[in-house]
Amino acid sequence: MPHLTTYEKAGIPSVFIIYGDQRECWEWAARLNGVPGLRTVHASRTVPGPEDIDTFIEDLVDGLTRPLTDEEQEGGMWAPREKRILFEGTLEDAEEFYMQTDKVPNLQNASIARYTDGLPIVVPTEGRVEAMLKGTSHRPEEVISFHDDHKLGDRSSQMGNSGRKGDAVRYLPLMRTATVENVATIAVMAGCKPEYMPVLLAIAESGGGCSDGRGGVGFCVSGPIGREIDMNFDVNVLGPGNQANRSIGRAAELMWRNFGGNIPAVTNVGVWGNALTNCIPENAEGLPPGWKGLNEEYGFKKDDNVLVIIPAGAMHRVQFSPGGYRALQKSGHGGIARRLDVKGIPGPHNWLEFFMPGLWASREGALTILMLPEMAQHLYEYGFKSKDEIYEWLYKQSFTSMKEYKTHSWPDMRTNAWMGIEKTSGKHWKELPDDYMVPSINDPRDNNIIVTGGGEESAQWMAGRSAAANPAFNIDTWR
Repeated sequence: MPHLTTYEKAGIPSVFIIYGDQRECWEWAARLNGVPGLRTVHASRTVPGPEDIDTFIEDLVDGLTRPLTDEEQEGGMWAPREKRILFEGTLEDAEEFYMQTDKVPNLQNASIARYTDGLPIVVPTEGRVEAMLKGTSHRPEEVISFHDDHKLGDRSSQMGNSGRKGDAVRYLPLMRTATVENVATIAVMAGCKPEYMPVLLAIAESGGGCSDGRGGVGFCVSGPIGREIDMNFDVNVLGPGNQANRSIGRAAELMWRNFGGNIPAVTNVGVWGNALTNCIPENAEGLPPGWKGLNEEYGFKKDDNVLVIIPAGAMHRVQFSPGGYRALQKSGHGGIARRLDVKGIPGPHNWLEFFMPGLWASREGALTILMLPEMAQHLYEYGFKSKDEIYEWLYKQSFTSMKEYKTHSWPDMRTNAWMGIEKTSGKHWKELPDDYMVPSINDPRDNNIIVTGGGEESAQWMAGRSAAANPAFNIDTWR
């Protein structure tokens, strides 16, 4: 949308086709991008295309041909009001103040909390915020900006951000900025401890859980700081109970609400929303020999502390039946062994093969796999001496025929409606025969393995990473 500002100022009209129920969110987006008068027409979510076009084609043509008014050409960026919010009064009054709600007509008049995630919070008094700030050497008034622009990937993938070292981080969807004191205030509200501040400030540098404005991200801490702040590395790593894991994740949610200005159906049109954002640690001690931690994968040192964004909005748990995994690895018995054709042969076995037949049947793209240390060790014993070897193996397993690929949904968009070039062959998509094999994964290293957790054998699958979408952020710069 930002490039449309140039067209509007040059007197060239633009018209966007949107759905009527997205009107308010669209107006916010247009305002933020400096084209508040951008013309729109409304399409239907249910009426078939040819019939639907008849309902708005005249307005569309009119909008494209009618000269822009002086007001439309002037445009202008919306400047968000960013005031310091620390309540003065009794504790009871403060609790009532921070738990205010607003009615949202687009949500069928449901209430949405103005400052919180809908749950009770610790009231951020002056004294509590001052104590929280002792967890970092950075000044309270310092604006959160990008640090160490090497090794971290393309952080401009956070829409509206440059990603350049020294530039202020702008939080989506409303493009606000924040200070170190703002982060400390959020930390108090979420129930964090001062020693969590370097991690929280790295989360703030990463965009504060806002992602592209719709949320749905999680975080993984790689490095010794996870044990320093008493994070849970074992059973229930994604669940409640551990203060560090849970409160840090909750702080990211509160950043999204307070820094980003997230309001469902108003500034954010995410359909289902996401469960509570999680922050989990990588268990470097559980890595098999030769397997790099996330910090080393991103070019840092083994003892460096790094925060990596993970796409936690679409987790899928894969759990073997009780004893089924152990039967496979110990003696080659059970249904898993039969599928892998290793019945009666003791392990180690490549348990990833069990999921391959249907893994890309209805999806595309790389994988992020949360893997228990025991399961990682079995893959090492099987023959995978590094994560890269698994990434390459997954890439090769992802190839599917053009005939099958055409029946998936995402390729219609990712191939530019089949008008682009397929990269492995260098040919136009429409030139490829039905039996031509194409990868469902763009690059082997878009896959990501995180070794953590414990207990009964299971794994979590999520969307993969890329240097652009899932960069790493240096926690140590925020100490």
